[in-house]
Amino acid sequence: MTANPQPSVAHGTFTVERRYDASPARVFAAHADPVAFRRWFAEGEEWTIHHWEHDFRVGGRLSGSFRFGDEGNDTWFNEAEYLDIVENSRIVFSYVMGREHPVGRIRNSASLATTEIVPDGAGTRLIYTEQGAFLENAGDIRLREQGCTELFEALARELEAHA
Repeated sequence: MTANPQPSVAHGTFTVERRYDASPARVFAAHADPVAFRRWFAEGEEWTIHHWEHDFRVGGRLSGSFRFGDEGNDTWFNEAEYLDIVENSRIVFSYVMGREHPVGRIRNSASLATTEIVPDGAGTRLIYTEQGAFLENAGDIRLREQGCTELFEALARELEAHA
């Protein structure tokens, strides 16, 4: 038997913290409200949404597929399940991400994520922790952290625009 010289999975954990000048109830509502959540989580310049479903409750699911830029780019999917929700305080979910391919879906990661919403003076401190199994490339860990940081910046814009 020959040993595989390359690991088939890279494990990574990262945390993104962000402070918002909004109450915990408003930050939580931006996750719970399907219209607000779609605005900051999925919509954006040059993104096309092909499919979107969001059922925010324990046992509920998030399902979406997206394409960035012109039609030559890959279509990505995100499939999540909400595992624990404590109003105005905590959201725990698991999810897989990957690409649509002519032979079927190719998963590039599977993650467990926790969003903590903590009062911070007149605002809120959001602490997002993700523990992932990255199935294609260990460099995806850094890219996912960068992507999550950008998402929480989009949340800041959502909170400012809909104060």
